[in-house]
Amino acid sequence: MNQKQITNIEVKKNNRNRIFRYICKCGTVSNPDISYATKMSLPTVTMLTKELMAEGLVEEVGELQSTGGRRAKALAVAANARQAAGLDITRHHIGLVLVNLTGEVIKYERISLPYFETEEYYRSVNENLERFLDECGAVRERILGLGISFPGIIDLKKELVSDSHVLGVRSLAFASVSHFFAYPCFFINDANAGAYAEGSRLETAETFFYLSLSNTVGGALFGDGRLEQGKHFRCGEVGHMTVVPEGEACYCGKKGCLDAYCSAKRLANFADGSLDAFFERLGQKDADAVKLWDDYMTYLSLAINNIHMILDCDIILGGYVGSCLEEHMQEIRDRVSRRNTFEEGAGFVRSCHYREGTAALGAAFHVIDDFVTRI
Repeated sequence: MNQKQITNIEVKKNNRNRIFRYICKCGTVSNPDISYATKMSLPTVTMLTKELMAEGLVEEVGELQSTGGRRAKALAVAANARQAAGLDITRHHIGLVLVNLTGEVIKYERISLPYFETEEYYRSVNENLERFLDECGAVRERILGLGISFPGIIDLKKELVSDSHVLGVRSLAFASVSHFFAYPCFFINDANAGAYAEGSRLETAETFFYLSLSNTVGGALFGDGRLEQGKHFRCGEVGHMTVVPEGEACYCGKKGCLDAYCSAKRLANFADGSLDAFFERLGQKDADAVKLWDDYMTYLSLAINNIHMILDCDIILGGYVGSCLEEHMQEIRDRVSRRNTFEEGAGFVRSCHYREGTAALGAAFHVIDDFVTRI
């Protein structure tokens, strides 16, 4: 096969991919609409949408309103022709989600299941996954794979979870986990998964930093539709940047890490382990809650400003705390703005869109995106 033939195949694949993504974004669209938006010829678009229909990935859903001529056939993604599952593994829980090709969440569930690096643990996870899929009415042959989110360093080259302080895991091979499940498995760091979920809904390929404020603090840099991994797959590990030299102890064994000051546990532990209860007390102007919140916000605004100074991009606040910050965003922006050298405001700080099961969702989206790139 010569270079021209290879190029033609790649061009066709790229065009199919662009068309499928455009239909996903629009919901319902016609061939002339696709042709105009993608600047492909109408015969090319028609040929490729027919191929996608023959494969069961696109379907006719009636006709669009006439604009003066014949009514154009309305096309849409056959959303449930394929589905993906997502699994978020944490120290005390697992999160399960099922999504379809358009990213619609079919069901999400969070289960108490303490982590142990044992066969019994993974068998239990698999049993819960299969039960969950049964309850969703999932057709197993349509499931593309299982995205698995871990709180730790995911080494994609060596195919292992190289280090997870939270779970007490080192050098955990992907294969030693995936063989418990009946589906192709895709592994991703939890903060990266959160960023992937947020990035998947953006219509433009903008760059942003996702700051995950859960029981551990993490982060991820997302741009041009992909995650920046770093030389050793540690890009975005802001939870372990030092904010107070020789400060409070962090679970990693060091002192003064951002995680020690801005984890969700710092707030939840004040209210018997309930983050919702903490914010309820804060809303009631409880003096101790207000003091703790002021302290928390001091370190959070410091971290946000430092990250922005280095990366010069928007920052999305996610994780358990991030999902509770909508009504506090102006206070956060004001605090960041006072630290910012170059800007009067801090409009670059944004609250997250997804507020539940974000890591599991991002892991599932990762599976969907892998499939779409190969269409």
